[in-house]
Amino acid sequence: MQYTLLAKDKNSEARCGVLTTAHGEIHTPVFMPVGTVGSVKAVHMRELKEDIRAEIILGNTYHLYLRPGTEILQAAGGLHRFNGWDRPILTDSGGFQVFSLTGTGRKITEEGVTFRSHIDGSKHLFTPENVMDIQRQIGADIVMAFDECPPGTSDYNYARHSLGLTQRWLERCVARFDETAPLYGYEQNLFPIVQGCTYRDLREKAAEHAVSLNRAGYAIGGLAVGEPAEEMYAMIEVVNRILPQDKPRYLMGVGTPANILEGIERGVDMFDCVMPTRNGRNGMLFTRNGIMNMRNKKWADDFSPLDPEGTSYVDTCYSKAYLRHLFISEEILAMQIASIHNLAFYVWLTQEARRQILAGTFKSWKDEMICRVTTRL
Repeated sequence: MQYTLLAKDKNSEARCGVLTTAHGEIHTPVFMPVGTVGSVKAVHMRELKEDIRAEIILGNTYHLYLRPGTEILQAAGGLHRFNGWDRPILTDSGGFQVFSLTGTGRKITEEGVTFRSHIDGSKHLFTPENVMDIQRQIGADIVMAFDECPPGTSDYNYARHSLGLTQRWLERCVARFDETAPLYGYEQNLFPIVQGCTYRDLREKAAEHAVSLNRAGYAIGGLAVGEPAEEMYAMIEVVNRILPQDKPRYLMGVGTPANILEGIERGVDMFDCVMPTRNGRNGMLFTRNGIMNMRNKKWADDFSPLDPEGTSYVDTCYSKAYLRHLFISEEILAMQIASIHNLAFYVWLTQEARRQILAGTFKSWKDEMICRVTTRL
């Protein structure tokens, strides 16, 4: 995998580049739709490629390990062949999901994490080694290290202990990954995850340790978990001052359109979030002029296009009144239309940020966009 830095904004840390993988190029900054179980909810692969124009999607190790299971995935020839997506894929390690299973008998030890399936209650063990093996079987282009995800409200002592465990696990992930080979004839790359909650010294220590392992890219985890937005932005700045300029930076699980713009301004290259699909399924649409709640009565007789400036076919094919009708009627089509619109908007937002960086106008454009995308319509 090769990252080429093409341009930097003169008034901020924003940058754009090209990440070349075995399944194609990724033009950064980039938004990556979340396909947890191998599918982006309510969206066909053709829509993702041709209409939304996503360049990379996510899968999740925890969910794919439980269903359909690694035997099925390996027999299919990996996730790309299983789900029909022929562009790059990134898989999260499942750490966040495992550590979210509080109250289910989950147990953390130096070896790994014992947990019970949310599906049938069966007992499983994730270790740094077998999570690397599972991600080899899934076959994503970019795989994530197995880490502990401490709550955002963790006190300093817990966060310090958690980071120590994450760093030891990272070293085991790297060792296992480097001693195994890809299963499907193309290159895979491992990204460490920088943790440390909102403690500056822990974030610095985590970033320095990750950089010392010399991987193809780096992720920033453990943010957008309840801390104030300004603290999140401060931690991004702390970490990105240490991460190398010639490697991609991935901010995990973030976020709103405003969060993404602020992340780009601070030098982040890659983003993912369930918000466009999850919020979309509940009637919330993001646009370049603000946020719409499609269940509101104000849209009942608004026959104008869903989003005249939108980039998806759904934006001019359907009206606001029609989409509101579908939501009020609890039609599945409403969730599909809203998901497609939101994903297309998020992809447009990062692509437009890239164009503004190349043109040297990012900072002024971003400041204006922040005001627009946070407006309630």
